[in-house]
Parts: sequence; C-alpha cells; structure tokens
Amino acid sequence: MSQRIYRSFNEPKREGLSWDARWIGRDKGLITCWELGRERRNKEPELAERAINGELPTLGWKGGVEKRIKKKEKYGTLYYLAEWQGLRGEDLDIDLSEEIELICSKTGMKVIYTGDVKKYGNA
Repeated sequence: MSQRIYRSFNEPKREGLSWDARWIGRDKGLITCWELGRERRNKEPELAERAINGELPTLGWKGGVEKRIKKKEKYGTLYYLAEWQGLRGEDLDIDLSEEIELICSKTGMKVIYTGDVKKYGNA
C-alpha cells in the first residue's frame, strides 16, 4: 500500500506549527525537512546548484557523499532525501513504503534512501 508524502513546491511554507505538528504525524517530519531544503536553496545557491547537478552533498541527515567509500553502496535517511528535493526546487514526493536509489554525480557512489533505521543506523 502506498504511503506517499507529496507537497507542491508552489505551496507556501507552513507557519506557526508546534514541534509535534512539524515532526510527528502522517508525514513523519518529511515536509519540515523539505521546507528546510527550500530555505537552504535561497541561502546557499551554490549548494542548490550542486544538488541540481545530481550531487548528494552533505546535509544535516545521513545520506550525503563527500567521497567514495570502499562499499559499493550506502544507506541514507528519507529526511535527507526530502531536504535534497527541496534544495533542488522539486516537489516533495516520497513513498514511505519504498526505497529510493540515487547515484552521486560527483563521486559515483550509490545511496539507498530508506525509512528502515536498521539499514542506515550504522552508516
């Protein structure tokens, strides 16, 4: 069953929400992370350009790649993916029941974004 979290980039930032409203609920905080990415897009246009070009830069969540590691892949959080989508100027579009694979254009490293903390917890 799909557990898709979607929000259009054209929608305004939510204001005046409590911590619980931002982090606990159906979206599990993904909208908040995506909104943070949208803010960073305005404050750090060079970082946004790198993300637009397919890089997976280091952000506040597990999932960025500074350099290639020996493993052929690594795991990252859906929080990272949400912030990255906002940074790129994209709609938030994440299905909580799926894992998403991306390859960093700078390092060639594959990152699998998952909601399974057991997979990224030791990353």
